[in-house]
Amino acid sequence: MRFLITGGAGFIGSALIRFILKQTDHSVLNVDKLTYAGNLESLKEIEQDSNYQFRRIDICNAVDISQAIKDFKPDVIMHLAAESHVDRSIDGPADFIQTNIVGTYTLLEATRMYWMKLKSEAQKKFRFHHISTDEVYGDLETTTHLFTEMTPYAPSSPYSASKASSDHLVRAWHRTYGLPVIITNCSNNYGPYHFPEKLIPLIILNALEAKPLPVYGNGQQVRDWLFVEDHARALYKVVTEGCVGEAYNIGGNNEKKNIEVIETICKILDRLKPQANGQSYKELITFVKDRPGHDLRYAIDATKIKKELGWSPIETFETGIQKTIEWYLNNLDWCHRVQDGSYQRERLGVNNNV
Repeated sequence: MRFLITGGAGFIGSALIRFILKQTDHSVLNVDKLTYAGNLESLKEIEQDSNYQFRRIDICNAVDISQAIKDFKPDVIMHLAAESHVDRSIDGPADFIQTNIVGTYTLLEATRMYWMKLKSEAQKKFRFHHISTDEVYGDLETTTHLFTEMTPYAPSSPYSASKASSDHLVRAWHRTYGLPVIITNCSNNYGPYHFPEKLIPLIILNALEAKPLPVYGNGQQVRDWLFVEDHARALYKVVTEGCVGEAYNIGGNNEKKNIEVIETICKILDRLKPQANGQSYKELITFVKDRPGHDLRYAIDATKIKKELGWSPIETFETGIQKTIEWYLNNLDWCHRVQDGSYQRERLGVNNNV
């Protein structure tokens, strides 16, 4: 099969591409604009694979994305390209509206034009998989409720509102035009190659530099944590075995308070990379003003994907966070290149190889 993956140079997209190329015989075209969060160094280990191609494209560019689809002739389109950082969406929502809403619309239309020209059998096999977030549901009022696929949307931030909008567009293109779509909504991802502005890599790298470890509010916000390689397995399972028109929630079954996550990282670093002054990294924890509109709790009910498709996460939070911290300790050069922006300077010389 031929997989066109948008946002494949991002955190989740690169994990998905690595999984497909290592575990299957499928071909992949990676379509990515290479914004600040797109890093081709995350794909170094597979970039020479004969089944891999890359094309630098903004999904909002209808001509370029249509041409890429026409040239590659995908059997599957997996749409991960998105602006995804809540704080950035609060400071500057325009990019989120453009990429997440206009970009998804543009991709849907290009996909529909392509799909309509396929022969009947190819039309039936084709899939458009839209990868979204649990943040579209808003937050949970109690400690017992969970997000299901039937939970009403109630987004809280410009980011989650833009993702909710894109979900609605995908459903509309299925209902109105018959486009064979599937949607997944995932919980917080973590793991290797995570961009350093996100909570877990930020805490790891700040700790190693003896910088403050910032905690919003009182740190009691609860998130369900999903190891990115488990997520990649789930995405492949859904797009190859899931039912058209359905949505699937993907969670890690690992609810943790933010302060618990940070304290766990500190404890592991105390063991693996103790500070020269003998103090625990916990001494660096600093409570800061809470984020506007900060959701208190997210928690995924992943019963549907387990029952219907047989997927469940392999990693617990304890095993996943250990692997993550060890990866960062062993790949500090990658981290420093992201932090100092040198990876962005190199991307300007990237050539399309399609």
